[in-house]
Amino acid sequence: MSQLLVLQSVRLKGRADAAAVARCIGSDEPDAQAALDQLLAEGLVKGGPAVRITPEGNERLRELVEAERAGVDQQALEAVYDDFHHVNTALKEVVTSWQMRDAQTPNDHSDSAYDAGVIARLLDGVDTEFRPLLARMTAIVPRLGGYGPRFDTAVAALRAGDTTYLARPILDSYHTLWFELHEELIGLLGRKRIDEAAAGRAL
Repeated sequence: MSQLLVLQSVRLKGRADAAAVARCIGSDEPDAQAALDQLLAEGLVKGGPAVRITPEGNERLRELVEAERAGVDQQALEAVYDDFHHVNTALKEVVTSWQMRDAQTPNDHSDSAYDAGVIARLLDGVDTEFRPLLARMTAIVPRLGGYGPRFDTAVAALRAGDTTYLARPILDSYHTLWFELHEELIGLLGRKRIDEAAAGRAL
């Protein structure tokens, strides 16, 4: 099992147990637990049953991402990242609308029609525009292919009426997955989140 995939899953989640890692990398829990046990033995993660990455783990992950970057077509990835900015802005607007009715009024989710409209903007607008971009990302960095099924799960839950899958942090919600994918792109391009945020390109 790819050490990069497992370490990245733990880093992005902050804390992750075998079930969370399995969902992230598309494996079964016993295999994910075995991978975590190996990382624990090497001092790259700590804790349990939910683990977090150690400084040594972060350094190892940095080395692995740098090695991966060397084989990535950076020009192609820059191009898809540029196209991603527009959709990223649209996603931020959807999440803001989900949280706030206007600049002064929080959304208390008592208006089902309003909420349905926000979700429709996500599913019929943002997601529709995003999927071809994800396909391009995956063609450049095959490891990112695991995000497709995870987004599918979030979309299916939203279409089934489970609105927690829009933005709840503790779930693999659409917003959570978007944040994680964006982190992946920033790292693969050798950029820093603080700079992307200052430029208005980060959630």
